[in-house]
Amino acid sequence: MVDSWKENDGVRNVFKFKLIAIEDDEVDSSDSVLQEPEARRRLIPTPVKLEVWKRDQGKCVICGAEDELHFDHIIPFSRGGTSLRTENVQLLCARHNISKRDKIE
Repeated sequence: MVDSWKENDGVRNVFKFKLIAIEDDEVDSSDSVLQEPEARRRLIPTPVKLEVWKRDQGKCVICGAEDELHFDHIIPFSRGGTSLRTENVQLLCARHNISKRDKIE
């Protein structure tokens, strides 16, 4: 899996995934696929955090709280979600982030 994101089809939220299939003979030490552990980190880069903060207006997207905020992976990192796209990161207050845990909502 290379990436994941959430789209709304007008009725519901749909999770989309980008997969790339490779043949065993296509893999070598310089292949970017082998660099996935380096590119796939739990740490959310500062530019992504700044864009998410601006988009979510410094508030929990569920209740609007403005304190004890966490940056949350919409598709959990443990389930393949990326930290590198703003579409997969949102602001949640501590209460909502803790109750969400690793669920996909």
